[in-house]
Amino acid sequence: MSLLLSVRPGRGCTVLEVRGELDMATSPQLREGLQRLVDSGDRQVVVDLAGVGFMDSSGLGALVVMFKALRDVGGRLCLAAVQPAVRSVLTVTSVDQAIDVYDSVPAAEADVRPTDAAGR
Repeated sequence: MSLLLSVRPGRGCTVLEVRGELDMATSPQLREGLQRLVDSGDRQVVVDLAGVGFMDSSGLGALVVMFKALRDVGGRLCLAAVQPAVRSVLTVTSVDQAIDVYDSVPAAEADVRPTDAAGR
């Protein structure tokens, strides 16, 4: 199954909507999509996982790598609308202790903390 990524402006952030399964075949696509956002100057990124019903360790790894990449440039990556199977992976690995997880995109947007004068 292929991964579908779409980017839209959020309230004080950029929202990356992800649809499909995050596995060894698709996680590079997620990482590349997030890297493009970082390279274009986005610093507040909400990953909307409402359309992701499965994630393996490679998907988890892509999220952690990009969480660190954003943190290293003064930005922030958070996750929203995480489905139960994916939330279980985040909890078992304790990644949810490092990356903020929200019940919905609006909840994540409400907690955006601007990192520069442009609010990105």
